Amino acid sequence: MTGPLAVIPARGGSKRIAGKNIRLFNGVPMIAWSIRAAQAAGCFARIVVSTDDEAIAAVARAEGADVPFMRDAALADDYTGTSAVVADAVSRLPAHEIVCCLYATAPLLAPETLREGLWRLQASPRHEYAFSVCAFGFPVQRALVLGESGVAPLYPEHAGTRSQDLPVAYQDAGQFYWGRRQAWLAGTPVFSGASLPIILPRHRVQDIDTEEDWHRAELMQQVLWHSGELKR
Repeated sequence: MTGPLAVIPARGGSKRIAGKNIRLFNGVPMIAWSIRAAQAAGCFARIVVSTDDEAIAAVARAEGADVPFMRDAALADDYTGTSAVVADAVSRLPAHEIVCCLYATAPLLAPETLREGLWRLQASPRHEYAFSVCAFGFPVQRALVLGESGVAPLYPEHAGTRSQDLPVAYQDAGQFYWGRRQAWLAGTPVFSGASLPIILPRHRVQDIDTEEDWHRAELMQQVLWHSGELKR
């Protein structure tokens, strides 16, 4: 077995933000930020992009990533999960024991965070995965829902519970998932006791599903550059 493999899934059919994976984000194709973070981490034997789209493949190659195969159409629809895409890449590239799924839309990811995920997984043989999470900004148990009759608590049993008395809830940060080869191939669930959390600060995490998300993430990246917390 050789060193760790990075797999960056990037299909061409994004619906909510057209051309999301190669649209310019602060002047650079979005996927380039993930490729550059993987390169700067210095821990990968190979960085591979799994795509069904020739334009994405061209950008990935220009950034120094490998595109050794084009993803089958059956794995590029709106319903195929990320784990199936990674398992496909792992089966095609059998020389790597540890594989990191790195999202193409992770412009706030720092190389040192990637290295921490690898180190944590290697140091804990009983775990199958290590992935990024962050705490919700407000207790999810106090969430509200809006209906025709007005506003109501999502969890009525906690409507009167003090925030400080509720356990902290975490969300998937949607940046990376380190995993062992056999776990990917077996379809072992990532969200389970098989995983280690790599906790990120909330200001380093942003879902990018809408135009508002996109603009906010660009501003967040600029602030992180200015502060020196994230390198260009």
